[in-house]
Parts: sequence; structure tokens; C-alpha cells
Amino acid sequence: MASPLSVGFCEKVFHADETPEGEQPVLQILNVKKINAPGASGADRYRIILSDGQYFIQSMLATQLNDKVESKELDKNVVVKLTHFVLNAVQGRKLIIILDLSVQPWNGEKIGDPKNVEQHSIAPPVAAAAAAPAPAAPARTNGAAPARTGSNNRSAGPGKDGMGPLYPIEGLSPYQNKWTIKARVTQKSDIKHWSNQRGEGKLFSVTFMDETGEIRATGFNDAVDRFYELLQEGKVYFVSRARVNIAKKQFSNVNNEYEIMFENSTEIDPCDDDSVPQVKYNFKGIGELGDCQKDELCDVIGVVKEVHELGSVTSKATNKPFAKRDIQLVDQSGQSVRLTLWGKQAETFNHEDQPVIAFKGVKVGDFGGRSLSMFSSATMSVNPDIAEAHALRGWYDAEGQNKQFQAYTNSMATRSDNAAPRPSELKTIGQAKDEQLGMGEKTDYFTTQATIAFIKNETFSYPACANPEGCNKKVLDNGDGWLCEKCDRKWDSPIHRYILSLNVLDHTSSFWITAFNEVAEQIMGVSANELMRLKEEGNDPEFSKYFQSAAAKTWTFQMMAKQDSYNDQVRVRYQCRRAGPPDYPNDSAYLAQMISQMAF
Repeated sequence: MASPLSVGFCEKVFHADETPEGEQPVLQILNVKKINAPGASGADRYRIILSDGQYFIQSMLATQLNDKVESKELDKNVVVKLTHFVLNAVQGRKLIIILDLSVQPWNGEKIGDPKNVEQHSIAPPVAAAAAAPAPAAPARTNGAAPARTGSNNRSAGPGKDGMGPLYPIEGLSPYQNKWTIKARVTQKSDIKHWSNQRGEGKLFSVTFMDETGEIRATGFNDAVDRFYELLQEGKVYFVSRARVNIAKKQFSNVNNEYEIMFENSTEIDPCDDDSVPQVKYNFKGIGELGDCQKDELCDVIGVVKEVHELGSVTSKATNKPFAKRDIQLVDQSGQSVRLTLWGKQAETFNHEDQPVIAFKGVKVGDFGGRSLSMFSSATMSVNPDIAEAHALRGWYDAEGQNKQFQAYTNSMATRSDNAAPRPSELKTIGQAKDEQLGMGEKTDYFTTQATIAFIKNETFSYPACANPEGCNKKVLDNGDGWLCEKCDRKWDSPIHRYILSLNVLDHTSSFWITAFNEVAEQIMGVSANELMRLKEEGNDPEFSKYFQSAAAKTWTFQMMAKQDSYNDQVRVRYQCRRAGPPDYPNDSAYLAQMISQMAF
């Protein structure tokens, strides 16, 4: 059987500076290797070795095609036609980014004895490449032509000389110098100002999206002045001459290993092209929010039933007032939920006509059972032109506006902070460290199940104010009593409160955690005041008994993790918010379910 492969293609692209235009080569897969995503973020990638029968070359599969590998549609010796790809240079090596392909009929045998094109690099075979028969490009039909990825693909909008070739977002990496993306702005933050010892500054961020993925971009100082007003949500732009960095996941929930940094040389041009996709949603019904975990991000769509008055809260970080506004959302489930807008969005929100609004990336809270909060990384679209919005509008106008809706309450939520977490919500200590929980600007919350290995008994408590109104501040012994500087009162003796330091471990790792009075008292089985009395009386056996009894016990800990600095060393401080005994029947049922899912 004659070879269907495009002989000469691998050598041609190896010597090419830009992606060949109009080519759809037929190649054979020699090997597929899974590249695990770093930490717990991002999607796994697949590296594929492609052969033209004479040479083979490395390629990377776009993540939206991962299912083709997992379903074994793409496997060893399968023949494919690349219908959409770009050429990438990574650390001096050529790499093909496969954006779309189709499987071709073949008998499963390996074709030829291909060699590594990198080890057989010779002068570009111009004549041979010209003589080699290339598969004919399919006839173009209106709106159905595959995207061209060459440097002169600027027909969709204006461009400037000197810009790099057009790349998909999926194909960007820190190793490229010249590139251009054509993408839609799906989210734009407010301008944030900062002031510290090194000076003052400002920044903003946007999220770009094309048909292959999304990426976060950030601009500082001068870039804010140049691009903030230019970049508008929902519009399409050409972006070039910016820097691609490794993404700082603690500041972003965008699913990309990289992020863009605007520089002085960065160029951004508007592009009038509706072919770039709109925002993609994965909606959660309002009636399903009770099944969501606290702090989970989700997409929600609903009718604005009520708009509350503008209010404010005082920021703990800056001690300045911060605007907030609550709105009530409803949908066909008959359930309502409160969503909080913050800052400028709260101030400018004036939709009193009960619009349909789609929210992307709002955070689930447990205040009042279930609530939603829209932070800077979230987006909203008023009366979007999507099927879900039209259906919701029709339902509400026909019958929903006359219905009574049930608000979430603490008793209605699937679980509260006092309830045992689902086994699927538990993180191991190793996962918490790998995901760098607590290393961001905000506090992270998680739940883990661990065994107490050791409890420090040297400094397990602090002397607190004895004010019956619950001051709890540390008091100082000034010789004639214990002085509380907050209450400005003296007490004959303090009330000791726990500040317990414990080392806990599971099968993956261990860490030190801090438990304050209520949680520590639950773990120790005795009050800090009583324990201090035993220590001061010299009753060492009874004193030590409580520490020995508390050790080697397993608890389910609800934790908070926050970045801290000690002796100029950045570290994570873990604090236990609640503790409870493990729910072994529930854990066993979950494990049995997981085992049954793994069975063939």
C-alpha cells in the first residue's frame, strides 16, 4: 500500500522560521506521552512524536483535544491530518502545536524507518520540498475556512508592520520573542493602587480568550495609562510585543500555565472580528448552590429580583470604607440567592428593570446558608444573547415575576461549617503544600484529616483579660495586678486561654498548626486555666497526662492558611478553625464508590 504521508514536511518545518500557510500535512503518530500539569493547577498535556515516513518531529497537543488521546482515538501508528497547527520554537528546538486534526484511515502498521530530524539537520531542501506532493488544501467555503496562522494573517483587523506571526493563546510560551494574538477581552479589573517602602504604583489586569483558551494579562503604571481605557470587555484586539511569564496562580484563577505582562513596547490594536468566541459558561442552577463547597468558584445566571441600597464596609487591610451592594437573583428552581457586588461595580450598578445577568467566576459563601460574591476576577454580562438568558427571560415574564421564592437559610444548606465535610472535599497535607495554599494575598481555606503527632507543652496558653464581656486580650503583670490596656482595668488574676501548637501528619506529609481556645479545649479535654493551675502547682503527672492523652488521635481539621514573614523568611501559618472526629462510615462509603468506579 502506498504511503499516504506528506514526505519532506518534517524537514521543511524544521528549517522554517514561520508556520507554513495553507498546508494540511498527513503524518503518522509514533508515540504519545503524557506531561503532567505542575502542582494541582492547569490541565495535563500530551507530547506526540509525528513522522512523515522519512523524519520525525516533536509536537504538543492542545488541551481541548486531550479527550482524543484518553479515548484512544489518537494512539501509536495512527495516521492523522493536521488541519490547524502552529510552529513554535522552544529553547532552540522546533515544536508543532496541534490545534485541530482529523484521523485518516490506515491499517495500523508503522510507515518507513523515520529518523530524528534534529540529528539529520542539513541545508533546507528547497527543491525537494517543492517537488514533494503536498495534500491539496480543501476548498474554502464561506465561514468554514481553517484559520491561517502565518505572519500575514491580518485580514480580520488592522495590523502594524513589525508585529510577530499570529499565534493561538494555547501556543504561547516564555520562549518566543515575536508573536501576536487575536483575542477577546472577557474580564477587566478595576485599577488598583498600592503604596509601600519602594514607592507607589497602580495596576490592572484583563483576561483574553480565543478559540484555544484564555490567558491573564497585567499592566503596571504607564501601561495602565496606555491601555486601560482602550481595552473594553467584549471587544477583540491584536496584542503583540508583550512578555510571557510563568503564571502566579495565587493571583489568578485563569486556566493557563502562563500569563502576559504589558511592557513599554507592547502594541494593542482593536480588531473588528466576530469569529473570536464569546465567553463560555458552565452554569450552576441557583437551586444547586447548596451542593457547592464554600469558596468554590462557579458560573450563575439569574433574574435580578431585588437591588439593595449601596452600603459600605471597612477594609481590614487599609482601614478605609469599601462600597458594597447586595442583589437578589432568582431562577426556575424557585430558589433565590444573595449576590454581593464590591467597589466600583457596586457603585455603578443601576439595573432596576429586573434584567437577566450571567456571572462567571463568582465565589460561593455560606453566609445565610448560601451566598455569592463577585470579586475582581469575576465577570458579569447583562441580558446576554445566549439561549439560557432567553429561556430565563421568557419564564420570568410569563410566570416567574408572580412567584414567591425560597431564600437559602443555614438549615437548608447541604452542609455548614459545623457539619462534617464530604470525603471528596478533604485535602491531604501534601496537596495543601503542593497547591501552595496560603501563599497568595488572600487567606485560603481547606479541610484535612490528620493525626496529632506532638503538642508543645512549654507555652500552650496566654494570660487573657478577665472581663466577663469577653475582651480576651493579653494582659500584663505589673506587680500589683494584671493590666488590660484595651479595657484599661486591672484584675487580680487572668483567665488563661489556649494558643496551642500541634504537629499533625497524614500519609503524605506533616505540618505545624495553631489551635486557639475553643478548638484547643476540644482537643485537650480540659480548659487552659485548669491546665495552667496543674502546672503552677507542680502536678507534673496530671499535667503531662492531658498532653499524652491528646496525642495520637485523628481529627478532621477545618484549616485556614495565610502567608507570614518571620526573620525575613516567608512562610505559611496554618490555623485550625474547627475540629471534629472523622466520619468513618461516610469515608468508607466514599472509598467504596471510588473503587466501584475504577472497576472494569
